[in-house]
Amino acid sequence: MGDFDRGGYGRDSGPRKMHKAVCSECNKECEVPFKPTEGKPIFCKDCFRKKRSF
Repeated sequence: MGDFDRGGYGRDSGPRKMHKAVCSECNKECEVPFKPTEGKPIFCKDCFRKKRSF
């Protein structure tokens, strides 16, 4: 089987632009792969994992 076009999904578009943010839980500076929206909580990797494990 050869390569096929997945309609834009799964393509390697290069490195993601990271945005600096402050974790809403522990106040640690972190980077997220999306532009933070004012008023919405941001979690660092550690706090995000803790929240998902419940």
